[in-house]
Amino acid sequence: MCPRKVAIIGCGTIGTILAKAIDAGRAGDVELTVIYDSDHRKARDLQEQLNFKPRVAREAEEIWMDEDVDLVVEAASQEAVRRYSAKVLGAGKDMIVMSVGAFSDEILFAEVRKAAREGGGRLYIPSGAILGVDGIKAAMEAGIDEIVLTTRKPPKALAKNKYVRERGFDLSELRVPLVVFEGSAREAVRAFPESVNVAATVSLAGLGLGRTKVRVVADPSLDRNVHVIRVKGKAGELVTEAHNVPSPDNPKTSYLAALSALRTLRNLAESIVIGT
Repeated sequence: MCPRKVAIIGCGTIGTILAKAIDAGRAGDVELTVIYDSDHRKARDLQEQLNFKPRVAREAEEIWMDEDVDLVVEAASQEAVRRYSAKVLGAGKDMIVMSVGAFSDEILFAEVRKAAREGGGRLYIPSGAILGVDGIKAAMEAGIDEIVLTTRKPPKALAKNKYVRERGFDLSELRVPLVVFEGSAREAVRAFPESVNVAATVSLAGLGLGRTKVRVVADPSLDRNVHVIRVKGKAGELVTEAHNVPSPDNPKTSYLAALSALRTLRNLAESIVIGT
């Protein structure tokens, strides 16, 4: 089997972790052939850090027009997903999307699904900063009655949020946990855009944005984000809890999210895949 030829859109924290892993041979039988960032200096800087020098694309469309590229990794932004995902999949290339929060726009998700079906590309969404996506998918086969995602964050991580400020929450002297939001995932992604990827992934794996429940808690005992997922259905009750360590190079990026992208890439190149 020939190595998969990979392109990366976005040369920030996750893109850099993936590029270096591929360069070091830790991502399976894949080759990094093209990298792109809207800030061309980031792409050039990343290229200089790699032993095997991928080509730096000047325009994003060079990627889906490149016949050698068969897998594209989006590690840039929700805007990049909106602008490029349908074009990549429509060109028959597979795609790993990290900024899954873009798919909280159900019209966009329908367009991307159509492009993949007609173009022949496959869309892969890693589990990101949470645990239990495989269990949710499996439980859906029998039927799920309820999914509740509870995200707990240090108060300083929520203090500048527009939704929190407009509702008069003062988190500066908080001594005990405080629920600042409770509602559907659809409402949550509007109120907390910085947490939208987690809510969107849970929703897409299970009951959808309208039926997935989300609670956001400011917790002064924490120094990192915690995501708890509770699932109730015919297969039983499932509970997962993730305490996320920040990426070593960027405290705003979950290290687990970056590693899940790497694991997804390795899965695509391996003969044996474990997990749903």
